[in-house]
Amino acid sequence: MAVRIRLKRVGRRHRPAFRLAAIDSRRARDSKVIEELGSYNPIDPNEDRHVALKRDRIEYWLGVGAKPSDTVRRLLEKYDILKAGDSE
Repeated sequence: MAVRIRLKRVGRRHRPAFRLAAIDSRRARDSKVIEELGSYNPIDPNEDRHVALKRDRIEYWLGVGAKPSDTVRRLLEKYDILKAGDSE
């Protein structure tokens, strides 16, 4: 089973919020997840609450071979969980 770390959309119309999740790569975007790894809310006025990540679980999944999506890769690089150029 190929596992991807990607964003799952939650929230209402015009107020997007996302959850980082480990998902089987063959499943749809908002389908059943293996594990929730954090949240991303780009609309929150308080910038400190934009991202909440479970760093240890993300590092575990990356360690066992899960591949992040492009958007998740940029988030992880921004918050120093993944180094630029890693996990290719």
